[in-house]
Amino acid sequence: MRLAAAGLGLLLALSACAAQVHGPAAPVAAGDAIRLTARPVPLDPTSPGRDRIGHFTYAGGLDITSPDTSRLHGLSDLKVWPDGRLLSESDEGDVFEARLALDAAGRPARLTEGRLYPLVGEDGRPLPALGKDEADAEGIAELADGDRLVSLERDDRILLYPANGGRPRKVPSPPETYPFNLGMEALAADPDAGPDAYVVGGEASGRTWTCRLSGACVEGVTVAKAPEAGLSALAVLPAGRRAYLLRSFSPLAGVRVTLRIAEADGRTVDELALGAPLTVDNYEGLAALPRADGSVRFYLISDDNFSRLQRTLLVAFDWHPVS
Repeated sequence: MRLAAAGLGLLLALSACAAQVHGPAAPVAAGDAIRLTARPVPLDPTSPGRDRIGHFTYAGGLDITSPDTSRLHGLSDLKVWPDGRLLSESDEGDVFEARLALDAAGRPARLTEGRLYPLVGEDGRPLPALGKDEADAEGIAELADGDRLVSLERDDRILLYPANGGRPRKVPSPPETYPFNLGMEALAADPDAGPDAYVVGGEASGRTWTCRLSGACVEGVTVAKAPEAGLSALAVLPAGRRAYLLRSFSPLAGVRVTLRIAEADGRTVDELALGAPLTVDNYEGLAALPRADGSVRFYLISDDNFSRLQRTLLVAFDWHPVS
């Protein structure tokens, strides 16, 4: 969702994250393969050596642009795999894929193998050509068999894209009526619940559901949040835990983002709070990579609202469980 884009852009332009022009100034059709530029960003521009917030360690971040297309913007969700494969999608109906490379210290270093291409609708037509109300993709997930799910808002629905190609089809989604442009922002596969299971979260309400391709959606916990905050993403963790990304903006407080780790019943285990003067933007996407030692690598990606006053940021945090 475009979160108070004009005010958010102005605030960020006045912050330590100075405005930049990203990519070509004129519209350029997105090709399949695109080159990617990734510039490192600190956790705290006012204190470049800072790397800790509570039990979270900043593992680095990148400001992502492309010289090849004007459409690498508005990224709304994120999935990352241990081999570096990265998947995202945009507010205007594009899919973004890349390969994330880490340096010797395990910090994000560069992105390669960039691809940007349009989603298609049930009739086979590219969604970007159908307009914002049909193309506003907000959540993305990949099931164990490679089938992909994409949740869209405005015209609220979840589409399944078969791994072997072919046109997508609608699949079960919560029996909910959402406020306009405040729909199914959060989406993640839930392999512990079954190979065809996925979790859906409503932005405005914080309500969550577990859905299955083979059946209906069953309501789960409601994520506790302030009235002005929205649930923008979630990730399924081991032992029934989940991670939730909550985001809010106001002219006085600015952009505020909270990454919350919770038990299956919703009880908070730990939280990471991001706001000025830290490197922060309109973080909407979340990926989680659990590790053998019990820690979790979290990746967050920001939706720049197609604004030259914002940035597409990919940042990483390592969480070490509370003892």
